[in-house]
Amino acid sequence: MTSPVTREPTVTVRVFTQRFSSTPRGARLARRLALHQLDRWRLPYGSETSDVAALLVAELAANAVTHGRVPGRDFELVLSYTPGRLLRIDVSDTRGERRPAAVASGPLDEGGRGLLLVEALATRWAVLDRVPVGKTVRAELDLAFRGDSADIAARMPTD
Repeated sequence: MTSPVTREPTVTVRVFTQRFSSTPRGARLARRLALHQLDRWRLPYGSETSDVAALLVAELAANAVTHGRVPGRDFELVLSYTPGRLLRIDVSDTRGERRPAAVASGPLDEGGRGLLLVEALATRWAVLDRVPVGKTVRAELDLAFRGDSADIAARMPTD
């Protein structure tokens, strides 16, 4: 006797990948293009998910430019979106020996709070080795429990 076949529901994962120059201008462009792409995926400008993602992309891109820059090398942004479930933000650079860590800064320090912000806003974050060289800093947002446009986007027809 054979067992019945059960079908798993189809899961659509949308991916956006772009390389940027390791400059402040590249970091700003990464944030702007990420927001534009999220809007195309029906996570509109000004929604909670879009605003949080903008902060995460801005911080991770700024860190890649400031701490992961290798002259002549770009950094890469990858957005992976599973409607109604997950938004993953990966920012990769070629400086693998400099691993970021969230550490408390002094009250008068002008910097050093970025990864604390990432830690507070993301559901999860991690630093991963990048093959063949470098590192990827990943931040994830679970969307299943958010009450904003992420749930609406999951119910809307796809392009």
